[in-house]
Amino acid sequence: MSWFDLAGRDLISELDWTREEYDIAMKVSDQLKGLTYSGKAHPYLEYKTFAMLFFAGSTRTRMSFETAMTQLGGHSQFLNPSTMRMSLEDKPGAGETVKDTAKAMARFCDGIGIRLLDDSVDYYGHGDLVMKKFAEHAEVPIINMASDINHPCQSLTDIYTMHEKLGSVRGKKIVVMWAYTPWVRGRCSVQGTALISAMYGMDVVVANPPEYDFDPTILGQCRDLASKSGGSFEVEHDLDKALDGATVVFPRNWFTDRRYDIGKEEELKIAQNYVDWRFTSDRQKRLCDPGHLLQCMPVDRGNEADPEVCDNDLSWIYDQAENRLHTQKAILTLTMGGRI
Repeated sequence: MSWFDLAGRDLISELDWTREEYDIAMKVSDQLKGLTYSGKAHPYLEYKTFAMLFFAGSTRTRMSFETAMTQLGGHSQFLNPSTMRMSLEDKPGAGETVKDTAKAMARFCDGIGIRLLDDSVDYYGHGDLVMKKFAEHAEVPIINMASDINHPCQSLTDIYTMHEKLGSVRGKKIVVMWAYTPWVRGRCSVQGTALISAMYGMDVVVANPPEYDFDPTILGQCRDLASKSGGSFEVEHDLDKALDGATVVFPRNWFTDRRYDIGKEEELKIAQNYVDWRFTSDRQKRLCDPGHLLQCMPVDRGNEADPEVCDNDLSWIYDQAENRLHTQKAILTLTMGGRI
């Protein structure tokens, strides 16, 4: 395995890269973070362009990728698909096909990022399918900036942050818990973090009410990764039992597998049955050991997590947010052929 083996590679699913390849990305993240804090220039992607298709809005994703390309000496190009002539439907009269868009864009840039999830898709799996179509036709790396299934950039950030804070993560317990909020949120962040935590030998517990199971394929992948890594994986429907002894807690809402059939209003009615599913200060103190807060943000303060939990010394949310910059610089440098 060489650092340069990642040049030209896509990153759409967490499983697209091996644990050894993520190890490389974390080493590069460390190096780039050090250069950032030392004030030393590192224009490893000088004159290169990263095109970013944002079907769905963002705060941290857009800012971190744009800052990353600036610090690497290149350029990020923000593209709003609503102003383009592209269509996700491959039929006459609908607009330019994904194939033609991808092939043309690849002539102008050195990598393409796509953010397509939740309210921007018609069914679960639609965003993932579009990204794979881009990867089929574009002769540059495709980077998943969040799909309806996976979020590998966030997942790498989360495992990097846990390594940074804990040292070895093997055998540490992380609870990925469904948390109440009146927002209807997707599965990509929670599924991705569960996957990469299982890959690194953590004891992963997914805590959720019965209606809120993960994608069955993701559950199977988590179990397989945990078996291979020496970690463990389980699903628990009793929140307090799940939180017992947790080193890290990731409280985040996600929708049921019926979301696109029943609509948002019905989703909210189901969620109302579980308003007590919150990461509270009491639960952190009473059950966890110690219960560091990991949350990709935006966090619904007072619902998903208590404000005190977000702001106390056990919270990692701002360091975690910053690390998006450093890990994504590593992803861009490695996949777009930077020389370190």
